[in-house]
Amino acid sequence: MCLAIPGKIIQIVNPNEPLKQAIVDFGGIQKEICVAWVDVNEGDYVLAHAGMAISVIDELEAQLTLEALNAVDGIELKFH
Repeated sequence: MCLAIPGKIIQIVNPNEPLKQAIVDFGGIQKEICVAWVDVNEGDYVLAHAGMAISVIDELEAQLTLEALNAVDGIELKFH
């Protein structure tokens, strides 16, 4: 089974490159991921899987997804 995690776009790293990257906050952990396949801006929320943003989601959906993940034993993520 695959799992996509919601995160908030903090900074677009190279906006003019074909494989655009962004710093994304995943509950306090920041990672650089590929956002080339989605139309995003700083402050947007995305679902990410395997180092790539696969869809843009709204803030409420991100929050609800993190709450559902937090309900699983052993997972603690924070919503920012």
